[in-house]
Amino acid sequence: MRVQPYLTFEGRCEEALTFYQSALGAEILSMMRYKDSPLPEGAGARPPGFGEKIMHASLRIGDSELLASDGCCSGDTAFKGVSLSITLPDPAQASRIFAALAQGGEVLVPMTETFFAQRFGMVADRFGLTWLVLAAPVEGV
Repeated sequence: MRVQPYLTFEGRCEEALTFYQSALGAEILSMMRYKDSPLPEGAGARPPGFGEKIMHASLRIGDSELLASDGCCSGDTAFKGVSLSITLPDPAQASRIFAALAQGGEVLVPMTETFFAQRFGMVADRFGLTWLVLAAPVEGV
């Protein structure tokens, strides 16, 4: 069994994918636009006017694969109760990733040394998705 996050960017999916390619080195594995769906426009999963929007995409970040979509294009991304965590091998790399995710976003907890990791910080990126960034967790914690 595999559990994968499916992120809905409410009309900003392509922008998000481009951002994660730049900030995290994400690799786009697949991407289908609504216009590429075999369903006719206006039928079920193909709303009118959504042709260029992303119906489904998958991307790899490190060893993880995430799924994404434009969803209903309401313009309101609401990742309430969900955060993604990135663990990196060294503090310098963690600080670079944290700074990249913070561009246009909001730092929730600045990067700092903690009892459980050499570096830890929390940031909500420009799409409202919260990331926990950790460097070299302390053994036994």
